[in-house]
Amino acid sequence: MSAAADALAEYRPALRPRVLLSDALLDGAATVHLIKDTDSGSSFRVGPKEHFLIARMDGERSLREIGEEYAREYGRRLDGARWQQILRMLGTRGLLAGADARTPAGPAAPAGPAAPAGPAAPGGSAAPGGSAAPVTRPAGPAGPAGPARGVLRGSVRLVADADATTARLHRAVGFLLAPGWLVPLLVLVVAMEVVIALHVGELLIDARELFTNPVLLTGAATLLWFSTALHELAHGVVARHHGGTVAEIGLRWRLPVVIMYCTVGNYLYLGSRWQRIHTALAGAVMNLLFLLPFCALWMFAPLDTATHDALGALLLLGSAQAIAMLVPFPPLDGYRIVSQLCGATGLAAATGTYLRLVARRDPAAADYPRRARAAYLGYGLGSVLVLVLILAAVVAAAHHLLTV
Repeated sequence: MSAAADALAEYRPALRPRVLLSDALLDGAATVHLIKDTDSGSSFRVGPKEHFLIARMDGERSLREIGEEYAREYGRRLDGARWQQILRMLGTRGLLAGADARTPAGPAAPAGPAAPAGPAAPGGSAAPGGSAAPVTRPAGPAGPAGPARGVLRGSVRLVADADATTARLHRAVGFLLAPGWLVPLLVLVVAMEVVIALHVGELLIDARELFTNPVLLTGAATLLWFSTALHELAHGVVARHHGGTVAEIGLRWRLPVVIMYCTVGNYLYLGSRWQRIHTALAGAVMNLLFLLPFCALWMFAPLDTATHDALGALLLLGSAQAIAMLVPFPPLDGYRIVSQLCGATGLAAATGTYLRLVARRDPAAADYPRRARAAYLGYGLGSVLVLVLILAAVVAAAHHLLTV
């Protein structure tokens, strides 16, 4: 072995601290991992073999040691040319320690080995059997990619440092995420929803009457808007609880609708699937927690009839708002939850592609692994069932209102 090759084998590459790697995700028939540079915001996908190598670049293991692990796992060794190709790809993207993330250059060259020559072409192979394809920057549970202003539609940031703001909120209310607080609150929420379900007929009438009273309707609409703001902040607080970062907090308008948004910048890179599900679920749970004091007033306070009925309507509309966010269609939170349960990225689009292949009896459908077939077929059938249930609920509500 030449001195240069020996020095390359002893090189101990390390990813920059702010480089994030996702779990394995289904992407059509393939399994991919996403890699994100949080400084530049750019991200791209690699295959399982590339991820195996990149995830072990911790500054402690040498390329020789990583290569031996790779050989045990995949039954083949990487030569020096392949290692140079991998290091060049990571270096040009600014992912290795010592490389400039904003002005990509080659990776910091170890003492001795031949330095990588020239940048790899975008989307070029990163390792045997895979590619490093650029991907759109993954979004958090809510929010646009950046502020944009217009008359009819746009967005604007509300705070200069969204992550610091969320950190302060977490310090103030994060104790509520402890089981000793969270479990009793969830029990109360379930009890409230049972009560609402038992009184849904009369609450539908209360909601109809609410729309005939402009003053009470304005008050209820204001409270529901405030609930959506808390919904968005809850995403950020729970993400922060799990080690996430919040990129933006702001207002977005699609006139006449104006809502808050909170963008979790590293949602897909949180530590575990369940942490991501908790983050996506947090908004709907917050909507329901917001209703608890109004439910107590509705049930126990001595109120006049108009106020009592308006509170009943608020409970029904607020519950419907929370449940609607859990419908598993993009871009709702329920879709993100189902995507995590399926371990997939681009679940809706991939499902459509797979089902079209199946409908045409295209042989390409057989190339999908069993896990992908189960995920896409399950999501497709589940989506149809959800649509049927929504239609049935709307028809039942309309029938009740027309016959009372």
